[in-house]
Amino acid sequence: MLWLLFTTGACNLRCAYCGGSFEPKIVPWRVNYDLKSLKRLIEADDEAVVIFYGGEPLLNPGFIMRVMDNIRARRFGVQTNGTLVNLLPRDYWRRMDVVLLSIDGREEVTDKNRGVGVYRAVIKALNYLRGAGAKRVIARMTVTQLTDIYEDVAHLLNLGFDHVHWQLNVVWTERWDVLNWAINNYLPGIRKLVDLFVENARKGTILGIVPILGVLSAHFFKPYEGPPCGAGYRAVAVSTDGRVLACPIAVREDWAVLGHVNVGFKPMSIQLPETCQRCEYRRYCGGRCLYAIMEGEKYWGKDGVEIVDYVTKETIKEILRIIPEMEQLISKGIIKKEDLMYDPILDSTEVIP
Repeated sequence: MLWLLFTTGACNLRCAYCGGSFEPKIVPWRVNYDLKSLKRLIEADDEAVVIFYGGEPLLNPGFIMRVMDNIRARRFGVQTNGTLVNLLPRDYWRRMDVVLLSIDGREEVTDKNRGVGVYRAVIKALNYLRGAGAKRVIARMTVTQLTDIYEDVAHLLNLGFDHVHWQLNVVWTERWDVLNWAINNYLPGIRKLVDLFVENARKGTILGIVPILGVLSAHFFKPYEGPPCGAGYRAVAVSTDGRVLACPIAVREDWAVLGHVNVGFKPMSIQLPETCQRCEYRRYCGGRCLYAIMEGEKYWGKDGVEIVDYVTKETIKEILRIIPEMEQLISKGIIKKEDLMYDPILDSTEVIP
């Protein structure tokens, strides 16, 4: 199981689509439960993947060090905005299996969304982490109206990130004209990214574009039972107040509370909406997003959710069109089928943006 551990509800940035820190009464800025209770829960899970989360998790490096020094897990990682990497000693970075740096692509896009100078700080962090011995570094994008998905993803790959994944700024934000943007910008860019993936596969190289890899993996290996991120059934978040949550953004919703570190928890049984159960793309999408399933219509209405569903389906279709050529490349030995296996739970990434 994936364990997303909040180290704090505080953040040192105030990104345009996020708003910065959580209110302390919702997600306390200090961890206020006993680490022994967390240890008991996590060490009962032989496949535990622990990813530190926030707020900005590096505002509480002491908690990160205590967990890594006292709790056994299969993998450790962190999702960070990259501005405070020097607060964690290098030895801990060497022990991290994965580091996710929040960066939205090119400098002008990142700084417009996240603040002036953030792009350069993240690039500095990337170089620092490489020097510190971090095993894998993943770019964690938020996609907005400013994004050129092809240009921004290609840019991040060229910078040397091992993988790139992204989330669309939809449903839990103010409503905007996603449909026209997707038709005229995003989906043509997805098409170009898929073509880039194939061009590299022909040369025996598999690019770390997570949505493409994740859909191909669901085709060639195991379909997704629910949202690919695992929210509620393969992944949980532990808030600083000890609540065990189905989804790390559902910090206010009662339905998301699965239990508490002091008493344990029970994973959700994912019940996809009827439209998802009938959908031909269910195995690749798994319902896309638990939060959107539970809360989406409240924010964007039924028609707004349907627009996001349309974008999701078109994205999946673009990826599935390369299946015949991928099969040919596998049969010719140019790539290995197992190279297309990708489990987003191990990295805490998003397959379906």
